[in-house]
Amino acid sequence: MQILLATTNQGKVQELVHLLSPAAFTIKSLADFPQIGEIEETGTTFRENALIKARAACQETGLLTLADDSGLEVDALNGQPGVHSARYAGEPKDDSRNNAKLLAALQEIPTESRGARFKSVIAIVTPQGEEFTAEGVCEGAIGLEPKGTGGFGYDPLFYVSAYAKTFAELNLAQKNTVSHRGKALRAAADILDQLQQKG
Repeated sequence: MQILLATTNQGKVQELVHLLSPAAFTIKSLADFPQIGEIEETGTTFRENALIKARAACQETGLLTLADDSGLEVDALNGQPGVHSARYAGEPKDDSRNNAKLLAALQEIPTESRGARFKSVIAIVTPQGEEFTAEGVCEGAIGLEPKGTGGFGYDPLFYVSAYAKTFAELNLAQKNTVSHRGKALRAAADILDQLQQKG
């Protein structure tokens, strides 16, 4: 079965491929379809944005499409940056500037009040028009400074208590065990298995 991952983010592609690899899937990404370009995310929730991306890419390619929308919600910032996580510091999106802005926003916030969570919603859209979603959440906290060189996005700042490390200090297998995207994708993989059995 061919699956299109509706993203150009190679960090996401790597994580998704790692989690899907045990199954019999041929995986492509938007990098294989440059004519599609950037799909505008106009939704107000992760679920809406994931479905917008999956529908658009499925329509363009005729392939079963999987799209993820995810982001960081910080308690002390009333859930921000949320759906604006990728462009928190403005255009063009830039991980370093986003992290710097987040640290600046939390400068006066003590360690015990820096709770946060990553949320991920994965949408699956079939060429026949079927739609499914799966969700995952990972609770954690925002550190005082970046740590680690792995991952992408806010990973150097997101401290997860299960490992007493940031996401950026974990290897991919460790991260996928606890991450929001790992949890969402395991649920999505069950849906894909059912679709594969249906043929």
